[in-house]
Amino acid sequence: MVRAVDFQKKLKQQISDLLDLPGDVMMDFPRIVMLGSAQMVVENHRGIIKYNSEEISISVSGGGIIIKGSDMKLRNVLPEEIYIEGRIKSLAFDK
Repeated sequence: MVRAVDFQKKLKQQISDLLDLPGDVMMDFPRIVMLGSAQMVVENHRGIIKYNSEEISISVSGGGIIIKGSDMKLRNVLPEEIYIEGRIKSLAFDK
């Protein structure tokens, strides 16, 4: 089973490289867009793990994203996108 998953990942990566497609399209990587330190959009998420005004943890392919700051709010949560507003101080990836 593990071999099949590894094979699929390698195949997707090769197709992505061959067709010159961005990784988020073929590999299900998260796409993170920040507008200064006040807004953030996370695409290709798998759900919210933790949420309070100082820390937001989001599940993504291959692990998680931890966003720390103050006065943070989830403005919009859609199946593929999460909009965050507040004072964003740090962003870290967790595997």
